[in-house]
Amino acid sequence: MIVSIVNIEGKDTGRTANLDDAIFGIKPNDHAIYLDVKSLLANRRHGTHKSKQRAEINATTKKLKKQKGTGGARAGSMRSPLFVGGGRVFGPVPRDYSIKINKKVKDLARRSALSHKANTSKIVVVEDFDFSAPKTKDFLKVLSNLSLSTQKSLFVLGDNKRNVILSGRNIPRTRTVVATDLNTYDVLHAETLVVSENAIEKINTLLIN
Repeated sequence: MIVSIVNIEGKDTGRTANLDDAIFGIKPNDHAIYLDVKSLLANRRHGTHKSKQRAEINATTKKLKKQKGTGGARAGSMRSPLFVGGGRVFGPVPRDYSIKINKKVKDLARRSALSHKANTSKIVVVEDFDFSAPKTKDFLKVLSNLSLSTQKSLFVLGDNKRNVILSGRNIPRTRTVVATDLNTYDVLHAETLVVSENAIEKINTLLIN
């Protein structure tokens, strides 16, 4: 697939980039996408939730009242879940939510997500750029030039350009990642994918087996 390359001013440079059909032109596998997104979101969960069970409550062991003759149910401990401050029944405990999937499934999911974007013409290729200093104003100007100010966008860079990443990190609906950190969820979550020339080479190296 041949795509025109634009600069950060939104103007056509007269050059083109070739998006490899082995990555951007496959038939998307929706089940692989589902598995990868499910795994990614599950792995983000910390699983540190915890409530005290009955045995973990620090309370008196003295019997509260006599067993018979009160007209009420028997009560033997303040640790009972029936009382305020007592333990919780079947409360949450720390656990590991992570889900493992095979690397080939992950790669297929990412290729499928990129193909979805390519099929709907939601990929913009820009020539490599950098900022002299971290400035949100400069990044906002790039978004305006590319007509992306009101869209959710994902910028994929070939290298870890600190000034660009810092310039865009506080802008709503915009995310900037390095090609090696590209994942299926971020690609699908964005309305438009903005890929630098250098990033295309990195993606090819990463996803072509």
